[in-house]
Amino acid sequence: MIETPIPLQISFIVITVLAVFGLYRATRSYIVLGASLAIMGLTAALSLVGFYLQPDAMPPRLPFVVLPSLLGIMWLLFSPKGKAILDNVQLSTLTYIHTVRVPVELTILALFMHGLMPESMSFEGRNFDILSGLTAPFIAYVGYIKNRLGNGLLIAWNIVCLILVLQVLVTGLFSAPSVMQQLHFDQPNVAVLIFPYVWLPAVVVPIVILAHIVALRDLFRSSKG
Repeated sequence: MIETPIPLQISFIVITVLAVFGLYRATRSYIVLGASLAIMGLTAALSLVGFYLQPDAMPPRLPFVVLPSLLGIMWLLFSPKGKAILDNVQLSTLTYIHTVRVPVELTILALFMHGLMPESMSFEGRNFDILSGLTAPFIAYVGYIKNRLGNGLLIAWNIVCLILVLQVLVTGLFSAPSVMQQLHFDQPNVAVLIFPYVWLPAVVVPIVILAHIVALRDLFRSSKG
């Protein structure tokens, strides 16, 4: 049994709930909320029974961490109902969601110090994603609420921050114990396979990625118009 301090577990549960609530506030969709809660429940249950902690299993268990959210994102982006939901998203609220990346990075640092994540995934290593969370309130307020930033700057911010989170996601997936592991065998990314930190790749990171994709979708549309 892999254990971490109870306060750290509780804080990450709160972080995940806040991210899901922010997505619901931005989309105002009970479908999105229900799907998010279902993914939380499914991945939590599988992690608690040790489904993901089978590094030699075939097929690899790791992809099943991100698959439910990936399918949800694809449905939102390409189905008529999903597109209708995204067409009415509040981009300022969606952008404020990125502030959760600050406590997420503090959690990652704590998990590194407990030997459950590699140093490169923390901001003491090669992870600069905390900058996205620190700048998000400014972008949300000045860029969307006050409308004082041009589309070009908003597009650039979303692209840079999307690259930062994707870099962390890829590092995390290839550092986790599985047949897919390519990095950090000395201190692998065990945390994402256990509860509640499984919600980082299963829920929080997909919400962050979706927020950037939706913002870019809207920004490119308005630029063409």
